Amino acid sequence: MLELAILGFLYDASLHGYELRKRIAALTGHVKPVAEGSLYPAIKRLESAGLLARETRPGSGAAPRHVLSLTAHGRAELRHRLAEPADNDITDENRWFTVLAFLRHLGEPAGQAAVLERRLAFLQQPASFFYAGDRPLHAEEIEDPFRRGVLTIARATSRAELTWLRETIGSLRRV
Repeated sequence: MLELAILGFLYDASLHGYELRKRIAALTGHVKPVAEGSLYPAIKRLESAGLLARETRPGSGAAPRHVLSLTAHGRAELRHRLAEPADNDITDENRWFTVLAFLRHLGEPAGQAAVLERRLAFLQQPASFFYAGDRPLHAEEIEDPFRRGVLTIARATSRAELTWLRETIGSLRRV
């Protein structure tokens, strides 16, 4: 998720590390804060793989700033990761939001629709946070008001996403 976010934000514009960190934190929020101890090693890995280029520019103060940008190989890698996201990028909500945030960079409507269809298929599978044996429980079956709240909120969120997915897939398929 972190590498995808780095590639996605740098696809839009060249950035220095601090600005990149702020943008990733705004996307992932409190759920997955971005520590310097994970961001800068990820940047170095992507740079070593030839996906990023680093340029030193004069800073606003005395210290120079290192500005990162995507290479042509980095742009191609982002499009590849968007076209073929890993299963956990489809099933994990936070990872999914990162894919979704940059899916426009894939460019081809048929490819975008195919990714959305994978998420749609996942959401249409019976699931719950709580089970009776192997059977998923519905909100109406749970007496605990807090657990019932979890399921009620999750159902509303899923319904909204399902509606959006179906409408967007239809729109992409008509292009």
